[in-house]
Amino acid sequence: MSSTQGDPGRRFLTLPDVAEILATSVAQVRALVQAGELRYIQIGGRQQYRIEAVELEKYIARMYAEADAKSGSRSSPADGAR
Repeated sequence: MSSTQGDPGRRFLTLPDVAEILATSVAQVRALVQAGELRYIQIGGRQQYRIEAVELEKYIARMYAEADAKSGSRSSPADGAR
């Protein structure tokens, strides 16, 4: 199973890797990339995207912050894990 925490030496992730981590489809990850919501680099040919693990973590943190702002909550993601 791919994971940014399970493989600390891995810097770049493919779209399928990101889809697995986020439990979503490759098409949804591609849409996030193409909309500019998830930072990426393009390697070689068309749609050969790579997402740096740190950028995925930033995206996740941003999504938590947006969800907290919508709900009026100020708790961190770790607070809800108890």
